[in-house]
Amino acid sequence: MTEQPAYDGLPAKLVELTNQAGMRVVVMDIGATWLSCTLPVGDESREVLLGVSNMTDFQRQGCYLGATVGRYANRIARGELSIDGRHYQLSVNQAGNTLHGGAQGFDRRRWTIATQSAQQVTFTLLSEDGDQGFPGNLHVAVTYTLDEQGCVTLVYQAHTDLATAVNLTNHAYFNLNGADVGESCLDHRLWIDAKLFLPTDEAGIPLGELQPVIGTGFDFTQSKLVGEDLLKEDQQIVAKGYDHSYYFTPERDVQKPVAKLWSGDEKVQLIVSTDKPAMQLYTGNWLSGTPNRSGSEYMDYAGLALETQFLPDSPHHPEWIPPSCILQPGEHYQYRTRYQFICKRSD
Repeated sequence: MTEQPAYDGLPAKLVELTNQAGMRVVVMDIGATWLSCTLPVGDESREVLLGVSNMTDFQRQGCYLGATVGRYANRIARGELSIDGRHYQLSVNQAGNTLHGGAQGFDRRRWTIATQSAQQVTFTLLSEDGDQGFPGNLHVAVTYTLDEQGCVTLVYQAHTDLATAVNLTNHAYFNLNGADVGESCLDHRLWIDAKLFLPTDEAGIPLGELQPVIGTGFDFTQSKLVGEDLLKEDQQIVAKGYDHSYYFTPERDVQKPVAKLWSGDEKVQLIVSTDKPAMQLYTGNWLSGTPNRSGSEYMDYAGLALETQFLPDSPHHPEWIPPSCILQPGEHYQYRTRYQFICKRSD
């Protein structure tokens, strides 16, 4: 990954985090990206994150593999942002809308390694006033921590000198069967602790109101296979799968899981917890043609993303329940997401 130059002509810097159980996490300063996550599963070491092996392929892929995305993860309709009576035109980069912060989002930036230890690293970034059209000088920090319980915890922090929209997340794609063995994620079993989801149009822009999952193919309140109800409803047919936000109950205990994912062979479980109000489930519907680590390409549904975040296009929906996605000067943006991996021991 460090042999070819990155976007700025210099090689990337990689940081490796390990624990005593043999778990290994690799992150990169370009995009503050989660490059790799290998787990000790029985007698094997299993890679569970989709990824690439060189910078050329990383720059060629357009699926945000493992990257930190911002300023605003997901979509803002028409790239139009209004705050306190002032109107801003943002960079539009997908179907006339702003996706994941615009054409030159945080995923394409070199972050600074601020602190580093055996099990923790903090990346920082200054996004200047006017960056991709967003107002305010935004100072951002993302901290990755690996612990002895198999948890990868991401803490996002930010502050600004002018009111702006902020919505940070990580775009890791998980395949708990093994990211490089050629299997899809559709045989994974998934549970999501959410009773509401957000329908969207063909461009991924919300249609308006949250809808109950009960009685629809979007219901994961009882665990089921990811592929069980795939493409059975118009909402999924338009998106070619799941690419929708789930909204969590505001009064919930943020220490408790919001999602659980099991590998097809049931040897690996992923437990997700967060204090973010929503999570985008994306089943890798458009991954086909994305380079992989072996010199070949991923197929559609090769991995799924569990992106904790605000609801998409929140700046256009002030009627939605707080917290607000608008960060004011003097306020401190801080959210946490934890991914815990539990591996079945060999018999």
